Amino acid sequence: MGARWRSNRFTELAGVELPIVLGPFGGASSTALTAAVSNAGGLGSYGLYGYEPDRILETARELRELTAMPFALNLWLPLDESPQPDTARDGTQYARALAVLKPYFDRLGITPPEPPERFLPDFEDQLEAVLAAAPAVLSVVYGVPSRDMMRRCRERGILVVGTATTVEEAVALDEAGIDAVVATGFEAGGHRVSFLAPAEESLVGTISLVPRVVDRVGVPVIAAGGIADGRGTAAALALGASAVQIGTAFLACDESAATPAHRAVLWSDRAEHTVLTRAFSGRLARGVPNEYSRRLDAEPDRAPFPAQNWLSGRIKAEAARRDDPELMSLWAGQSAPLLRYREARALVRAIAAEVDEILA
Repeated sequence: MGARWRSNRFTELAGVELPIVLGPFGGASSTALTAAVSNAGGLGSYGLYGYEPDRILETARELRELTAMPFALNLWLPLDESPQPDTARDGTQYARALAVLKPYFDRLGITPPEPPERFLPDFEDQLEAVLAAAPAVLSVVYGVPSRDMMRRCRERGILVVGTATTVEEAVALDEAGIDAVVATGFEAGGHRVSFLAPAEESLVGTISLVPRVVDRVGVPVIAAGGIADGRGTAAALALGASAVQIGTAFLACDESAATPAHRAVLWSDRAEHTVLTRAFSGRLARGVPNEYSRRLDAEPDRAPFPAQNWLSGRIKAEAARRDDPELMSLWAGQSAPLLRYREARALVRAIAAEVDEILA
């Protein structure tokens, strides 16, 4: 394969130099990190979870000031998780969920919040803002884009990338006309973005998932999960992937918006062990265990998503201000112990050089 790995179906489609994609982070994305990856030849990505339209437009404007290269914006598709009650309107359930978390509000000296009118921005409003921002790529998680959404993206020249945790999800995305599929194994840090079956029933490893998806879809496949260096990248390419998506190794870089306490944990021996937890958001996600995750995972009155994510967010914000890693989400993939670089550009260059050497 040699240097040919640098130019393939994905790089030509996305207009990038290297088939290296920055994983979008729900709360730790930064314009500095996104631009750094794009400027280094990869595809920088920025997660827009919880962003109102004005903030989406401002983020895109900042990115264009920092890079002239292609970048991706990421949205969470609305996922119906019925039969979950609406916690914002169910006063009894909200009170139970708040009672579970009251010891942490008291410990941090912050007032427990009243329920909001809504926990998340309207998805259609978010999509309109992304269409107006017109990034090179819109990546989505937790579902299959509608035909109307695909049509509107096509009209604006925006590529659409979907995310799958199983072969069945990848096929569903391919049949919807997606431009590329991220095949994400259970080794990945952060949320398990399953949508056809419960996340606990969709835990397929990257080395098994990627070639099976490659065999079943007609679009480029982006491998994700447990990839942190050139060795993992070369292995994914050998399995048939056209690109890799890397999260934790970039999350640990100084340019990310991860808190100093979070980055310190990623660089410590604690990152040797990660677990799958619903403690912080109500949805399954991988991170380094701490006091909060251990207690909340055992709590039957924990709120469902998105109420749990909204409530935990108030606690995490104050914990971050106090640099307390025991009360914040410490998202991390299983390859965190392979971290070597603290600067995004250096990481991209090192991966490219290592893949060149391996595939020479």
